Amino acid sequence: MTPTSIPSVHAPAEVGIVHLGLGAFHRAHQAVYLERNLARHAGGPWGIASANLRSNRRLVELMRERGQHYHVAEYADSDTLTLREITAIRETYYAGPDGDDLESLLERMSEPEVRIVTLTVTEKGYHLDPADGRLRLDAAPIRHDIASPARPWTAPGMLVEALARRRAAGTPPFAVLSCDNMPDNGKRVRRAAIELARHRDERLAEWIADAVAFPCSMVDRIVPAMSDDAFQRLSALGIDDPAAVVCEAFSQWVIEDDFPQGRPDWEHDGVQMVADVAPFETMKLRMLNGSHSLLAYLGALAGIETVAEAVERPEFVALLRRYMRDEAAPTLAMPAGIDLEAYADCLIERFANDSLHHRLQQIAMDGSQKLPQRWLAGARKQLDTGGEIGCTALGVAAWIRYTAGNDLAGARHPVDDPMADTFATLHADHRGSEALIAAFLGLDSVFPRDLTDDARFSAAVLEAYRTLDEGGVERSLTGLDVRTR
Repeated sequence: MTPTSIPSVHAPAEVGIVHLGLGAFHRAHQAVYLERNLARHAGGPWGIASANLRSNRRLVELMRERGQHYHVAEYADSDTLTLREITAIRETYYAGPDGDDLESLLERMSEPEVRIVTLTVTEKGYHLDPADGRLRLDAAPIRHDIASPARPWTAPGMLVEALARRRAAGTPPFAVLSCDNMPDNGKRVRRAAIELARHRDERLAEWIADAVAFPCSMVDRIVPAMSDDAFQRLSALGIDDPAAVVCEAFSQWVIEDDFPQGRPDWEHDGVQMVADVAPFETMKLRMLNGSHSLLAYLGALAGIETVAEAVERPEFVALLRRYMRDEAAPTLAMPAGIDLEAYADCLIERFANDSLHHRLQQIAMDGSQKLPQRWLAGARKQLDTGGEIGCTALGVAAWIRYTAGNDLAGARHPVDDPMADTFATLHADHRGSEALIAAFLGLDSVFPRDLTDDARFSAAVLEAYRTLDEGGVERSLTGLDVRTR
């Protein structure tokens, strides 16, 4: 393979954006768009300062050692690769409780030149109840931020502290742009910040509510966790970069255009600037992310390792097509010109990209935080209109079985979820399928009452669980009468 190489122009840039969450997705998505912007302008005011908040101090150290430069490898397929050198990130911080950079980060966020703060901290990083969206005041990090607001541990706490400093200094507030996979992500982070601020100063909370913009966004790019194999493939191409990221060639970013202090002219870099992001984010959550979760739990239970391996099997492709066509698409209200059937075809093609090695275990993480947005809201709509929920019920059943910590052949796997201890207790205390399903559906922090009180939903999940537990994944798919129509 001879990759196409796109070097950075190393344009001078001032920091105008602070990003919370220096993970692989940020480096392969938002930073790439800003790299294009800076290259097009030969620099400018929109360089990025990025921070890790909870873990991975070593990544920050690697970025600093490399002068904040790294590579993004974009695979269209196993034979088509584009390599980009990224320099849009100008500063990195490690602001975890065991780090030394928190005050420096807060000072940077307080500077007038910073006009936007973006976030990729995953759903659990906002400390919101998945079922009702309220701030989880029982979470230890939130309790800490209430008690010690000047030394915050959480993303909402850092936003509130930096905004408080700007208010005290008479500095206009930055806009807060969430780039996480949550419906109404801007509205949710706004609620988290205001609720947290109320425990500190009601006037601060009112100022945030009145003066701070929280635009919503939808992001889309498949970015697997880096593995030894991915680094070896890059090394064979002459790229020795411990901060490199591998991703698919496809990328999409849709942003609500609400930035009172200004923004990059992203629309010239491939970003869709719109008045309402909601239809796009709901489409992506229910069709792409919902399909990914189906593959994650059913595939993992069948001993399948990656997305591409799963979609090599016709029965899994048929499951995804049925789910997207009959259960996800009917719940969507899209603008004119959006072809959902073509979107589904595109997703299947992207899932089949065998160059990514996108592990199902990575997708399966934090299911308690993801299910309400990916499956449950759509299931409620389907029940209201008499639509199908069979694929969704099977997905929920597979998730419950997955949380036992072993696949159907008995092989162990980690359950990486904020509620993992709760799941272990439920499995230990409820041996019968009916009692176990009732216990899981009784988790108010995951399942909304108006859904689990519907006998059609609970009965469908119980039936799917029994078939899965007794007959395995193949019989479960056969029982759904999965087929392409």
